[in-house]
Amino acid sequence: MRIGVPKEIKTMEGRVALIPPAVGELVAAGHEVFVETGAGIASGYSDENYQAVGAHIVGSAAETYGQAQLMVKVKEPVAPEYDLLREDHILFSFLHLAANATLTQALATRGLTAVAFETISVKGRLPLLAPMSDIAGRLASQIGTTLLHSSHGGRGILLGGLPAAERGNVVILGDGVAGSNAARVAANVGANVTVFGLARENLSRVRFLGPNVTALPSYDALRQEAVQQADLLIGAVLIPGAKAPHLVSREMVKSMKPGSVIIDISVDQGGCIETTRPTDYAAPTYVEEGVVHFGVTNMPGAVPRTASQALSAELTPFVLRLAAEGGLQDPVFAQGINVQNGKIVHPAVAQALQ
Repeated sequence: MRIGVPKEIKTMEGRVALIPPAVGELVAAGHEVFVETGAGIASGYSDENYQAVGAHIVGSAAETYGQAQLMVKVKEPVAPEYDLLREDHILFSFLHLAANATLTQALATRGLTAVAFETISVKGRLPLLAPMSDIAGRLASQIGTTLLHSSHGGRGILLGGLPAAERGNVVILGDGVAGSNAARVAANVGANVTVFGLARENLSRVRFLGPNVTALPSYDALRQEAVQQADLLIGAVLIPGAKAPHLVSREMVKSMKPGSVIIDISVDQGGCIETTRPTDYAAPTYVEEGVVHFGVTNMPGAVPRTASQALSAELTPFVLRLAAEGGLQDPVFAQGINVQNGKIVHPAVAQALQ
């Protein structure tokens, strides 16, 4: 199959879907790979690195889309890319369509097949989402620590505290990959960490991250009390394919201390906190109800080399399967298709956009 790897053009997005060793695997399997010039630069991979493993370097996005049938991206297409999409394309990328009716309509209008990384499930796991959730969770605590500095509008506290100085309180909504990684980083710097979740086994695992970690069931009354005391609130809730539920209301945000920080990892699925809205790394924060909000929808794009390596390692076997004859009929991909033949075919996406 002819496989295209375009350069990502979302604001300050430096990741590339496939690093050179991964492209080498595809070429060895008999596929042609077309990489847009400069696609890997921000991740530390030159055009020459790709040529060395047998890729064709093409000079523009239009040529990349024009040459290939299977388009492998990191982030969802943005407006300048819509007209490059064709009916015979298979688009394989993160899509997060439940919170993006405009993109969904654009994909349906073009009649292509769109398979979303975040709705590929294997034995109850989301293998293509997991490495990015891992990174986003870690970044949430790191970024939150910085945003609490007074120079960024924060409360001016050190999360881990000091002798004779209080520790900061971190509250995390979600006990999955993103939430548990956020908890690990926050616990390691010495903060008081409270994690809310639904699965007892996940809560048990999170609790053993340290004596400063409390794991609680996601009851409204408990959440409300914890949010009021939070210095850093991290949203990390995911229902595959669906819009994220609002677990924190505007009134709860109002109850937080001025200069507290909210980071909503769920923002690309609509956000689990009522006051969050999408931002980008060019203007990542805003203040609402006296609280600093961070709503960047491509958080791992800040560490493109690490993120590209981690994503590519998980992605390569799936691209090989999808590019094989009859790949779309593979049950793994059949349940990951979001849009096909002009219709929204994933039930959770369709319900979210009703």
